[in-house]
Amino acid sequence: MARERRSVRRFKRDPIPDEDLKYILDVAHYAPSGANRQPWRFIIVKDPDIKRRIRVICEEIEKEFYKHVPQWFMEFARERGITWRKPHLEEAPVLIHVFGYRRSPHWKESVWLMIGYLLLASASKGYATLTYTPSDTRWANDFFNVPENWGLETIINIGYPAHQPSFPGRYELSEICFENTWGNRCFKE
Repeated sequence: MARERRSVRRFKRDPIPDEDLKYILDVAHYAPSGANRQPWRFIIVKDPDIKRRIRVICEEIEKEFYKHVPQWFMEFARERGITWRKPHLEEAPVLIHVFGYRRSPHWKESVWLMIGYLLLASASKGYATLTYTPSDTRWANDFFNVPENWGLETIINIGYPAHQPSFPGRYELSEICFENTWGNRCFKE
């Protein structure tokens, strides 16, 4: 399942059954967390008008962000077809806004570990996902009426892919795993 999971930026508009969405969120909320605080909350958005408003906000933020990024990032994004345009925010049938409680111990690590569970649970049901993290997330608290100690970590787009996603490749395990000291490769071949 983890080996087949892909990020996509184009989604079919086919709806996701609530029972699948409930399964995905149920699996995710069993992720371990610092002091078992479970410092995450979800806001699910399916409404096309709300998704359109979110897209407009995010695209304005990204336009500004792209004015200040270094050249290497622009080349990286261009090679992958990534721009300030975010049509996936309207195309994906479900947007899961993940908020983290910023006063909880190890909140960021806990939230991202839970996100890993969510992505794998989505893949197990045959859905594609994209973790989209706007470069500025401060808008979300007012937009969703979220208390100030909570902050948007990411928006997870979920649905069926509109195209067959490519496999970006992975490093060999022997290139990223060291035993006892840095550079002493594990699993030498």
